[in-house]
Amino acid sequence: MEKNYISMFLLLVAVAYTLAKDFGAKDKKDTNEYKPKLPQTLSRGWGDQLIWTQTYEEALFRAKSGNKPILIIHHLEDCPHSQALKKVFAAHKEIQKLAEKFVLINLVYETTDKHLSPDGQYVPRIMFIDPSLTVRADITGRYSNRLYAYEPSDISLLYANMEKALKLLKTEL
Repeated sequence: MEKNYISMFLLLVAVAYTLAKDFGAKDKKDTNEYKPKLPQTLSRGWGDQLIWTQTYEEALFRAKSGNKPILIIHHLEDCPHSQALKKVFAAHKEIQKLAEKFVLINLVYETTDKHLSPDGQYVPRIMFIDPSLTVRADITGRYSNRLYAYEPSDISLLYANMEKALKLLKTEL
């Protein structure tokens, strides 16, 4: 009788080992296969806790009705410069807090509004638009050949420009 129990126990151990081995191999195989991308939020990684608008037209409406400036980010998902700026923008706590005072939109496509590319269609490009729907040409980055370009090292300038956009909103409107 004892031999039967030992035989049964060894059989169960062998079956369990075989199943565990197959299960582990299946997990490794799944990680190498193509996995579809998860749906993105409107933030596209620029600040998931912030409220982003879906279209440029919606941003214009919200800015005018809410008397808030627009912060518009033109970028591409496969651009290393855009990705680097996005990482710094999303990690910067002060920028994330200040961004709550803006109507936010990030575009991975160009708009038909020629005012949003006054010096070319490069990325990343960050522009400010006031509630009167005027592009703020006086709020620029540090480059003379790409006025609205920012790099990760320019994050303090971007923060200062965000503050400037809010200050101009109070003094001009």
